[in-house]
Amino acid sequence: MKRLFAALAVMVASALMWDGAMHFAAAGTGEPSAWQLNLQGSVTPVMDAIHGLHNYLLVIITAIMVFVLGLLIYVCVRFNAKANPTPSKTTHNTVLEVAWTVVPILILITIAIPSFRLIYFQREIPQADLTIKATGNQWYWSYEYPDQAGISFDSAMLTDAEAAEKNLPRLLATDNEVVVPTGKIVRLIVTAGDVIHGWTIPSFGAKIDAIPGRLNEEWFKVEKDGIYYGQCSELCGKDHAFMPIMVRAVPQADFDAWAVKAKAAGVEEANKMFAAAASPAQVADTATAIQTQP
Repeated sequence: MKRLFAALAVMVASALMWDGAMHFAAAGTGEPSAWQLNLQGSVTPVMDAIHGLHNYLLVIITAIMVFVLGLLIYVCVRFNAKANPTPSKTTHNTVLEVAWTVVPILILITIAIPSFRLIYFQREIPQADLTIKATGNQWYWSYEYPDQAGISFDSAMLTDAEAAEKNLPRLLATDNEVVVPTGKIVRLIVTAGDVIHGWTIPSFGAKIDAIPGRLNEEWFKVEKDGIYYGQCSELCGKDHAFMPIMVRAVPQADFDAWAVKAKAAGVEEANKMFAAAASPAQVADTATAIQTQP
């Protein structure tokens, strides 16, 4: 027993020292945080549901872990050679055998029901306000806006120097970002031009494979303005780690202004209305000015 408690004390002390050294932090929203714990923050209904299931499962597995640990400690104390010199010869116990069969089944059912409900919620595409087509290439993304005739562009990763100059995160920022309206349902059609890629935004709870010759669908509804980052989640080749995704969610008026500018002068010029703005108010002012241009 003394050895058992000594080992537990060493484990707890090591965990505390490791935690202090690593400076663990709560997960941010939109991009990863240094030494983060937990999932990225949610900005969509799907990610809200994923967070709920994650926390629900955490309660279940914690209860199981505490029960098993308590059972192990009890067995070590109650049935060691010193406390129980004459062991029992019991080989069968009907009640116990039924319990350890039925209880896990009930636990799995309580996990399966919310899991299936979440999968249905993810895969049942609602009526969309905007459709975007994303095509994965080695090693960049191409985007089209079928609802906004004339808007299409490629999106490639910025170099370290370019990202630093624009004060954007390294390996996640792109030259052309996907712009979507906040509070609107976006239907994403995904395919690939060469090998399998994966379109993923953690804060959206969105992850869908891009497969050559096949169209897959995903949807999201961003509920908060901001910039959100993701990366290709399939091993698509030597530059797999350098194929980021950058999505900017803006109010509907700003999106409409961006679309008008993108059709007239190109996506690069339209993106300047966001790059040059220091605050959301300035973005709105720029959008209003663009809308009033002849």
